[in-house]
Amino acid sequence: MSSFLAGAATVLAFAPVGLFPLAAATFAYLIHLWMQAPPRLCFWRGFWFGFGLYLAGVSWVYCAFLALFPAAAGWLQARIPASNWVRACLLIPSAWVLFEWTLDWIFTGFPWMAIGYASVGWPLQGYAPLGGVYLLTFATLALAGLLWLLVHGPRKAECVMVIVGIVGVGQALHAVQWTRPSGEPINAALLQGNIEQEMKFNPQRYAGIFDSYARLAEGTGAKLIVLPETALPRFYHRIHPAELARLEAAARSNGGDLLLGVPYAQGEDYYNSVLTLGVSPQQSYHKRHLVPFGEFIPPGFGWVLEILHIPMSDFGRGSAEQPPLAVAGQRVAVNICYEDVFGDEIARRAADSTLLVNMSNVAWFGDSLAPAQHLQIARLRAIETGRMHLTATNTGITAAIDRDGRVLGRLPQFAEARLEVAAQGYEGMTPYLHLYHWPIVVFSLLWLALFTIRARFIR
Repeated sequence: MSSFLAGAATVLAFAPVGLFPLAAATFAYLIHLWMQAPPRLCFWRGFWFGFGLYLAGVSWVYCAFLALFPAAAGWLQARIPASNWVRACLLIPSAWVLFEWTLDWIFTGFPWMAIGYASVGWPLQGYAPLGGVYLLTFATLALAGLLWLLVHGPRKAECVMVIVGIVGVGQALHAVQWTRPSGEPINAALLQGNIEQEMKFNPQRYAGIFDSYARLAEGTGAKLIVLPETALPRFYHRIHPAELARLEAAARSNGGDLLLGVPYAQGEDYYNSVLTLGVSPQQSYHKRHLVPFGEFIPPGFGWVLEILHIPMSDFGRGSAEQPPLAVAGQRVAVNICYEDVFGDEIARRAADSTLLVNMSNVAWFGDSLAPAQHLQIARLRAIETGRMHLTATNTGITAAIDRDGRVLGRLPQFAEARLEVAAQGYEGMTPYLHLYHWPIVVFSLLWLALFTIRARFIR
């Protein structure tokens, strides 16, 4: 079970611990286990590594299913004959990237624990504006392969030089300013209501919930006020006009706007939405990437609703073409909850925006690793896009992140509070906003295909 323990230890490379070099070490050990092993054994060693990783890191989802992807990566690389250095530094990183990318879209996608996120705050993050999280994943596994070769290969000096080169270039890329400021900074207020999940949808608690957010919204000089996802747990058309007027007055008193997370009904459909209140014309954003069984029920699984009784668990899907919200003098690309784990979707909307805003309710996860991991994901989205990223959550972690991934301010978890920050808009395009993750995905596919074809001709 050494592969299981190595996978579990890898979680320490992610937030909140953030010990990135440990990821290079544990993957170097996995590469050691995969070297010269037959495909079947590589499959099971990859499975147990993945099971340890996902059990320790995201135990709130189906770990055994997710572990099949590292297992498949191990099986695939073992099927392709290659020299040690090619296998360690090209084939294994390519196979891992391929299956991380598959997790981005299969069954609506769940790429939460992509290894590239662990490099946030370390030199490799400099590559993020070039190719996103999967380029960071490839670089991490390539470093792991070089570490393995440093121990087991004959050309140790060359390995050291390449390791220093990869890390050095990543660090140098930190100095590149891919985007430029757009206008003057604006004052923003991020509200954290700290409403317990089991009480949120209790009708008797609604008045207290509204009053908490109204008090937080008032008395601030912010031009942009941001509430969390479904901050008011009542359909928008059922909210009393006087309550909406109170929130709007808080925004108008500063000559600005407020982003309200609220369920929104339109005909027979209803959406997990963000609506604007304030001096700007009213606009809306409807969440597009929904959580299976949490926000929508896949076809044939309607019976689950009768068993789980989850409130508002079959939302409609918002349009793919929703423009940024023009509020507080900025073009704001809003995303809701775990939508910001899908880097390509954020990139498509960020290109026309000056500011990113995430509105979440992570009270579902309690005092787990998920909120810290979510903040780490948000930091990488800021780096990839060259945009400041504001995140307002119900129970934390509410934070303001600059375009280089630095956390400029954050609130403690499980506290009712307001975070006031100076939010700078940015414009311009990083390479990632042009090409998304396709260069590293195609690169990985080509390497796997090239050595597969080469092996067939050699035979």
